[in-house]
Amino acid sequence: MRILIWHVHGSWTTSFVQGPHTYLVPVTPDRGPDGLGRARTWDWPDSVVEVPPERLRDTEVDLVVLQRPHELALVDRWLGRRPPLVYVEHNAPHGDVPDTRHPVADLPGVTLVHVTHFNRLMWDNGRAETEVVEHGIIDPGHRWTGEVAHGAVVVNDPVRRGRTTGTDLLPVFAGVVPLDVFGMRADQLDVPGTTTHDLPQHALHAEMARRRVYLHPVRWTSLGLSLLEAMFLGMPVVALATTEVTEAVPEGAGVVSNRLDVLTDAVRDFVADPLHARLIGEGARAAALARYGLTRFLNDWERLLKEVTR
Repeated sequence: MRILIWHVHGSWTTSFVQGPHTYLVPVTPDRGPDGLGRARTWDWPDSVVEVPPERLRDTEVDLVVLQRPHELALVDRWLGRRPPLVYVEHNAPHGDVPDTRHPVADLPGVTLVHVTHFNRLMWDNGRAETEVVEHGIIDPGHRWTGEVAHGAVVVNDPVRRGRTTGTDLLPVFAGVVPLDVFGMRADQLDVPGTTTHDLPQHALHAEMARRRVYLHPVRWTSLGLSLLEAMFLGMPVVALATTEVTEAVPEGAGVVSNRLDVLTDAVRDFVADPLHARLIGEGARAAALARYGLTRFLNDWERLLKEVTR
């Protein structure tokens, strides 16, 4: 198939475009939010093709993957027609949860796809036909060394996102072990006991894997890909028991709790005991491979795409 999809979430799209189709990505001269084109920091196959909006009316498109509410208006303006439509919702609802109504809840002919079962449960999906396709990760390999006795945190815009990503909790954990915080605009943080890093994607996994433990202090977002990537790397994880985390991190893969004393003790214990960290990290990797492998992800999408376009 020829699938039109905007470059919105680089990590998720990197997995999605590993499938057997041609992926048409809009590109504009300014490479703005509606025309980023091909990724520059991820390795995308040649089947991802940049297409200027003015060429889309004359381009064969079998299916459109929407990810933002305004993209439907772009489809109408740029294509002048509506091929089969799938809307991928990457986020947990904000606002008046659990009464937040999804933007396509009352839009006929759109299949709404959530990335976690928690998100599907918490959004008000209205009459929309809904599916869940859980994340799939390209395996970065078992790279954990734990040679740096620090905790690793990955979060973009930690200051702006604040309590949502648990930024206010970082001083609590930094009072127990040194923390390395990775992510875009992480340098805006001013938290004693933390060191910030804004690394390109190809360097991030190597540096994460050198840290002893992965900390996920997120209160309310969708299931973070960085958490799953840490598990694939073989890192033990310590995480708040919120949203989909309790499903993603089974017993033996880390410590999941909403008690700060339990979480801080776990971070301290992993940093103090490299052998224990290694064993739990191996369990985390096994769990991630079993549930969030790329083959399962692509097979789920292939089944869904065939159903939508049938």
